[in-house]
Amino acid sequence: MEYLDFELPIKELEEQLDKCMVIGEESDIDVTDTCKQIEKKLVQTKKDIYKNLTAWQRVQLSRHPSRPYTLDYINALTEGTFLELHGDRSVKDDKAMIGGLGKIGDQSFMFVGQQKGYNTKTRQYRNFGMANPEGYRKALRLMKSAEKFGIPVVSFVDTPGAYPGIEAEERGQGEAIARNIMEMTRLKVPIIVIIVGEGASGGALGIGVGDKVLMLENTWYSVISPESCSSILWRSWEYKEQAAEALKLTAPDMKKLHLIDSIIKEPLGGAHSDREKTFATVRDSILTHFEELKKLSPKDLVNQRMDKYSNMGVYKD
Repeated sequence: MEYLDFELPIKELEEQLDKCMVIGEESDIDVTDTCKQIEKKLVQTKKDIYKNLTAWQRVQLSRHPSRPYTLDYINALTEGTFLELHGDRSVKDDKAMIGGLGKIGDQSFMFVGQQKGYNTKTRQYRNFGMANPEGYRKALRLMKSAEKFGIPVVSFVDTPGAYPGIEAEERGQGEAIARNIMEMTRLKVPIIVIIVGEGASGGALGIGVGDKVLMLENTWYSVISPESCSSILWRSWEYKEQAAEALKLTAPDMKKLHLIDSIIKEPLGGAHSDREKTFATVRDSILTHFEELKKLSPKDLVNQRMDKYSNMGVYKD
């Protein structure tokens, strides 16, 4: 297991606990009390660290290499019923954007989301989760198909941003994202959006418009990454921690600003520390919100969604 810098005290205690257990197994010395003391200290240390995370530490957790990605969530939620669909019917199949049909229980959903890789080879294959225009057009094609058949949409957001290459701009990156935003505001089926990792810039917004927008506890959602913000304002990445605080990009910040609807609690230590518990929590959140949304007519869904986004940024002195 990989540890982040601020998790090193946890690593030390876990190594001490492992050594203590090995000594107990390989000798006649009773180390039960010692192991219990270390376990107790380990639990308390985890609570102290994870209950007081800074914005930058949450950004680090959202990028943890062991953290579940979009396909992990979809496969766990659908229990083998997921049918992936490919292509935008125009250019090609973008591997950074995945989508398809699947069931949670007896209810069918259309799933879309950005997919990152697990190692160097798959990260290159998935373009590090940065979709091209054809990825956003594929997502829109699938969402329009879901609308045609009355199937609700679940969108998983996890991207450092849309692909910024010249070829992406030549093929209409900005137009593709803008069109997705426009079309999603008036889609006549429920849309549930979940930020499961990084939610950066227009790359996230391209599949991020929904009736309910949820964030896992240790994720971030912002117009720009802390590193890029730091490089623009201070001409250096050294101020990324200060930038992260200023951007107000954490789940509690987003909830306080009324830019998201709910925060999904993660297990102590992050989503990667107990994947099964995380999947179960996400599943319950999806079904709970869907039960609320399915009572609305298509017209009410669209009107409510339009009002929600129209009211963002409006305030009174």
